[in-house]
Amino acid sequence: MISWMQKHNRYLVWTIWIATIAFIGAGFVGWGNNKIGSTAGSIAKVGDIEISQVKLNMAYRRIYNQYNEMLQGKLDDKKANELGIIKKAFSQLATQAKLLNFANSFGVIVSKEELNVKIHQIKAFQKDNKFNREFYNRYLSSQRLKPKEFESSLEDDLKIAKLLKLFNLKPLAFELEAIGSGMNVSDKIAYNILSIKDINITIDDKKLKEFWTTQKDGLLTDKKYKLSMLWTPTKDTNVTENEIKEFYNANSFNYTDAKGTQLSFEKAKIQATKDLKIKKTKRVAKIEYVNFKNNKSKNVQNMTLSVGNFRLNDTVWKEIESKKVGELIKPKVVGSRYVSIKINEIIEPRIKTFKEAKAQISNRYSTQEKKKELLKIAEKSLKDFNQSSAIISDFIKLDENLTIKSLNKQDSLEFGQKLFTSSKEKGLISVNDSIVVYKIIKQKIAQIDAKHKKLVEDTLKKLKNSTFETNLMRLLDKKYQIQTYREGLTN
Repeated sequence: MISWMQKHNRYLVWTIWIATIAFIGAGFVGWGNNKIGSTAGSIAKVGDIEISQVKLNMAYRRIYNQYNEMLQGKLDDKKANELGIIKKAFSQLATQAKLLNFANSFGVIVSKEELNVKIHQIKAFQKDNKFNREFYNRYLSSQRLKPKEFESSLEDDLKIAKLLKLFNLKPLAFELEAIGSGMNVSDKIAYNILSIKDINITIDDKKLKEFWTTQKDGLLTDKKYKLSMLWTPTKDTNVTENEIKEFYNANSFNYTDAKGTQLSFEKAKIQATKDLKIKKTKRVAKIEYVNFKNNKSKNVQNMTLSVGNFRLNDTVWKEIESKKVGELIKPKVVGSRYVSIKINEIIEPRIKTFKEAKAQISNRYSTQEKKKELLKIAEKSLKDFNQSSAIISDFIKLDENLTIKSLNKQDSLEFGQKLFTSSKEKGLISVNDSIVVYKIIKQKIAQIDAKHKKLVEDTLKKLKNSTFETNLMRLLDKKYQIQTYREGLTN
């Protein structure tokens, strides 16, 4: 009985991963951002639907902005081209066009009233929870869109949403019962926890060196720069109280607390003084840079630094990495000083010698060998499992409050997920640096409550609709052909 029930716990897999499934339809509504052209007219046709240059621009800009945000503002046109953003944008529009063709074949329409209501509901166009025409026009201007273009795009989105709603598949009674039963299974287990912390091994240098030979290609020294640096301090630059106040008044918007509230002069005075000194010292730093460039400086500091070394900030390191040997970097602010830099030599990464890598590789080797030894002990413990000396749990279910002795909350939940998606009556489950040796001694099925019933319904609904939409798109791919009028839109 236990074995049968444990096999049917596979239904729990749905509940574990279904939360990560987004409707394919969600990807169909709303497209993307950066200008790629201004030519009017169509750039492709899918079935009976024309895809305009304007729509491609919108799709491109939105996807571009999404990637740029992920890359922390470092995306440029060259990188965008490497990432194939234009192809991604067109692919989204082609998918949308196929759905629009299908919607039209069903006679799906969006009235002017529905479109107007939707526009009025968009939060970005509201002020005090009411539609604001100025906000709306400002948005269109920022996106370089005409009202007709935006409303046409929104109308397509609404039409697709209506189409997908027609195929909103509800769970059947027997499906709810099957999944609900799987979710409400409770196990009482006997278990022992073996930890890697309890394993001791002796590291043999010969075996360690053999392990190093298999790992050395990934063990590299840091990239380093031999630099000459001239520091120009600001601490001795004289500033008066009136100068500080005047500087603060001109730049007060820069001085705020964590909540964004502007700081008073007294609270901002220390930082404002520092900033003013940096500003006043800039001219001195430039003069010293000229002397540095002409090899007339005396207080030059020569250092070899690994890329990212704390002595210089990220902005300076970024510029250093863009330069060649012999090139100079004009004064840059680091902390409360200026630094001028000359690049004397670039030392590229190389494979570390065994001696250089020994400490690093020893930890890696030790962990690997301990895990091997722990698994051997765990397998023997499972083979000779003695219930009388094991820990006996209460009936446990897969939920956020699952607690297993000697495991923290997160590890307990991970153990539960693996247990309830396994078909084994007894076995080994790895959690972090531990292995749980377990045996299920009892199981029971509780009556599904209202909360779990709703979860099961939502889970099944998402799963069925997602599966349907995947198959629908396969059908539409065959039904509607794509014609492109320019190169570079498809692979």
